[in-house]
Amino acid sequence: MTMRDVLSGLKETNARYSMFHSMTDDVDPGDAKFLFSAKDNLTSKDMETCAGSKILIGYRPAFDAAAISKMRDAGGKLIGKCNMDEFGFGTFSYNSGLEIPRNPYDLERACGGSSGGSACAAAVFEGHVSLGVSTGGSICCPASFCGVYGIAPTYGRVSRYGLIDYGNSLDKIGIISADAGDLRRYIRVIAGKDPRDPTSCVQPELRDEGRKMRSVAVPKEGIEGLSKEVEAAFKESLESLKGMGLDVEYVEMPSLKYAMPAYYVLATSEASTNLARYVGMRYGQQEGDHSLKFDDYFSSFRSEYFGDEAKRRILLGTYTRMAGFRDRYYAKALKVRQVVIRDYKRVLADHDAVLAPTMPFTAPRFDDISKMSALDSYKADYLTVPANIAGTPHMSAPCGYDSNGMPIGMQFVADHWNEEVLFDIAERWQRSFEARRPEVKA
Repeated sequence: MTMRDVLSGLKETNARYSMFHSMTDDVDPGDAKFLFSAKDNLTSKDMETCAGSKILIGYRPAFDAAAISKMRDAGGKLIGKCNMDEFGFGTFSYNSGLEIPRNPYDLERACGGSSGGSACAAAVFEGHVSLGVSTGGSICCPASFCGVYGIAPTYGRVSRYGLIDYGNSLDKIGIISADAGDLRRYIRVIAGKDPRDPTSCVQPELRDEGRKMRSVAVPKEGIEGLSKEVEAAFKESLESLKGMGLDVEYVEMPSLKYAMPAYYVLATSEASTNLARYVGMRYGQQEGDHSLKFDDYFSSFRSEYFGDEAKRRILLGTYTRMAGFRDRYYAKALKVRQVVIRDYKRVLADHDAVLAPTMPFTAPRFDDISKMSALDSYKADYLTVPANIAGTPHMSAPCGYDSNGMPIGMQFVADHWNEEVLFDIAERWQRSFEARRPEVKA
């Protein structure tokens, strides 16, 4: 399918999969070298940017996010802004205040979250690359559910300038694609120092060729609580990796079980602070009753336009930062983060990567998600959260399919600034693993 074919059928395809909230009307690719899409919490000057929230409807930024700007400079044409959980708050892209993307393998199932629309686009359009953002697993989770490759680089590798942040110390911009080679190709495009984002200013340069992955450590804590089909596919993948010459060793990483509660304290604390700016005065919706006092105005406005999950995380994050509770929760969570980092450093001193399934189950049906409690949804992230709070680079690769034909993924975690070993194993794995593409219909 040519770029012109993709552009001419964009609206019809999106009507089926709901991957984009806004998209280009231009059917002429011009001199574009490739087409790409971006998660809707990355600002774009020619498309509305809503971060999945009703509160930002009507917001048209005056500038591109650094990652989008670099993709354009490399010859890319932005075709759409991808649907997502509101401000990144979710595991299934089911918490969107706008449209909910549908899994290309089964339209009654979720794409994963919060970069669900990005993973859907990567699976649907052949040769397509999409920008995703990960806070607690928001790249690897949807990549696993949609049967594609997704990489979240080391925290600070890619500039966060132009990102509508969820958690400032956690957010990482990465790449999702059905082609493993795109991970290396486009991370190199968007990576680099940026004085507009201090966290990206000091970093080792990406090398053209890094060392090969030769060994992986499988934490015993990472293979508990899996569905039978995920467990079977993962074990089969381990045998395949051994056949490729990799050493596989089971290890203990006791800190992993503490990562998830620490993550939700840190992430919601930062999120509640970031969301304080949305009061109906600067961005998006501003149709409130201006005769109200300030506190009444923004309270009524936020009550109407924030979704339930956003409100839940504001309340939780505000509570954990309150006087009298900060030391009990937030300060302890920071200490847990350091323990998790040390655990990864210990294991990665002897191995090239830590490996576990990406998600404990395959993409759930929407009617099953609607029955989940908030806590059930949070628990689904226990395999992806540790690498995110540690800021280490991690990558999901498809490794099998369940009895319903739904994809299963495995996640490799490397040491800080060692993305090259992830590129290596992704490209080698793609040559040996027989991936199935979804049957795409317009």
